[in-house]
Amino acid sequence: MSSVDSTAPDPSVVSNIPTPPFVRLPDPSQLFSVRAARFGALAEGHELAPYLRFLSGLCRVQAAIQEGLPEPDAVAPETLERARQHTMPPLDRGHFTADAAFTATLDRLLVAAADLDMPAQARVALEKVTKADADERTRMIENVLAEAIPVEAIAEHIFLAAALQVHFVRLAARLDAKSLQSVGDGACPSCGGAPTATVLVNSPHTPGARYCSCSLCGTLWNYVRSKCTLCGSTRKILFQEIEGAGNIKAETCDDCHGYMKVLNQQKDDRLDPVADDVATLGLDLLVRELGFRRGGVNPFLIGY
Repeated sequence: MSSVDSTAPDPSVVSNIPTPPFVRLPDPSQLFSVRAARFGALAEGHELAPYLRFLSGLCRVQAAIQEGLPEPDAVAPETLERARQHTMPPLDRGHFTADAAFTATLDRLLVAAADLDMPAQARVALEKVTKADADERTRMIENVLAEAIPVEAIAEHIFLAAALQVHFVRLAARLDAKSLQSVGDGACPSCGGAPTATVLVNSPHTPGARYCSCSLCGTLWNYVRSKCTLCGSTRKILFQEIEGAGNIKAETCDDCHGYMKVLNQQKDDRLDPVADDVATLGLDLLVRELGFRRGGVNPFLIGY
């Protein structure tokens, strides 16, 4: 079994760089195609190769179905102002209703996904979602947005989660980055979602700045290094890593007993928060043995 190395954080590395922008909004035209390529590369020789190849195909579908989609309903100006005044995310996932854009997104994704090579369980799940009535789909959508996917129905929810990602990425891309503000530790300023992981960006202007990556809308928001993403504590923070794989670590917090992965894009700019999170399941298993609970949310890793 691989060993785990523990290291204390080094906050000094960001003390001499300019203040990074608080938010980096996603680019729908690039995010999913880049992620598909990363999943494909990670599949080579990996023990999870069939699943990683399936997710690569699903991300290719996410990228391909966007052409010609209806524009999502615009966020009302009064909603944006209310969010600003009350320090709330402008994309209200708690009151989501499917518009024409989301309905088209889901329909296209289900049709295109049928051509993918996938495990038998995923094929059965796809057929269930395709045949589900409006009420059943609404319940699954609510589960995904509440980050409460039932373990016994993981496979079905993957397809709903993939469609919701496309829709919310398109919504987030239209926001005004300069108007967004912090809405609390571990919460996306665009949609309020939890991060999948955090990344140390490979930026020429703010190298090593840390960003949380939203599991739903793909927004990146700046977050202090050496501070727990889950509870905000700055005490008893350690980094755990599998020996020989230091590009991705688990930041553990002894106060809340949670952990969040940290991907160092300065060492490897190909790292993707969603794809590399799935591919480093071994790190989750090892850190869990140390008594820490997973804090990152990834609909493709529910159940692990």
